[in-house]
Amino acid sequence: MIRREISEKVLGYAKKFPVVTITGPRQSGKTTLVKALFPHKPYVSLEEVDNRSYAQNDPRGFLAQYPEGAVLDEAQRTPDLFSYIQTIVDSKNEEGLFIITGSQQFEMISRITQSLAGRTALVTLLPFTLKEAYPGKENLEIDEVLYTGFLPRIFDKNINPSDVAEFYINTYLERDVRQIINIKDMTQFEVFLQLCAGRTGQLVNFNTLSNEIGVSHNTVKSWISVLEASYIIKLLRPYHKRISRRLVKSPKLYFLDTGLAANLIGIKSADHIKNHPLKGSLFETYVVSELLKKKLNRGERDNLFFYRDQKGNELDIILDNGFDLDLIEVKLSRTLNTSFLKGFKHFPEIDNFQYKEHIIYGGDNSCMFHDVHVCNWKNIEDVIG
Repeated sequence: MIRREISEKVLGYAKKFPVVTITGPRQSGKTTLVKALFPHKPYVSLEEVDNRSYAQNDPRGFLAQYPEGAVLDEAQRTPDLFSYIQTIVDSKNEEGLFIITGSQQFEMISRITQSLAGRTALVTLLPFTLKEAYPGKENLEIDEVLYTGFLPRIFDKNINPSDVAEFYINTYLERDVRQIINIKDMTQFEVFLQLCAGRTGQLVNFNTLSNEIGVSHNTVKSWISVLEASYIIKLLRPYHKRISRRLVKSPKLYFLDTGLAANLIGIKSADHIKNHPLKGSLFETYVVSELLKKKLNRGERDNLFFYRDQKGNELDIILDNGFDLDLIEVKLSRTLNTSFLKGFKHFPEIDNFQYKEHIIYGGDNSCMFHDVHVCNWKNIEDVIG
């Protein structure tokens, strides 16, 4: 089993909180992680009908089976259980009693906020990072990495990435989407998903999506929320702190796994990516996803933004660290060019703020270039220290 970077953080939380809640997309490795980290705890999958029925109909009796706590997998299936867990952890006053996992944010997080506030640590586990997926491997090809994506099953079972993506999308549509919202025409939602994949790394235009699919503006917003809640996409918000210029208000959309995005836009092999018009967007998607994973694996907040003013001046990524900012430009090119520096020059000076400027590019070397830190695409963690 591949050791996950988040492991020490989860074990540390289990020594400080009575409950640890791990959320994340399906097939991100949550079950494998909790079984490996807590091998002596009883494991219960609430996806199984018998377990779920018992937990729903007799929650006290169900929990009484586990006086020393348990791992409760896919707990979003029984959200009413959280109130009963609260009673138990309050009476026992022990750390690490229950480990809860779930693959949907909507009802699960709201119930946790109501019942387990202050009693649980919250952890988000996304698919593999580059270093987890390819430990110790140096001779990596960008096209292969972008096409393959980072779903653990691909690496654990050596399955064709296109097959895994197809199975994932079908399972997601048939199970998760139907559970979250009532959609009569699933084909329409699948077209919406494909259109979003074709826009990864771009500003979201709700009106354009609405017109192309033939649904209302509010429906598009609702469906975008569903994709966020089930960890298919991330919306990167525009950075506006203490900036007086007129800035764009629309977020940018990124898929959290390049393999899923590639499959949805019709890419069936690494060779298809080589000259694909969306290769740059997929590369930027990889960078955003990798930075987010690194942050979450450290137990740090999501502090990713982007900058774009009404004149079109932009920076791809901003990491807001309080009073210092990491300004990041993402370039697929393997050759450094002074044109890469343009975005930094247009970013406004903010009083009492310090900046660190970075370029993440498709080359193999890391260096300084006109006083800007250049980071190669295989060592993105160097940007956040």
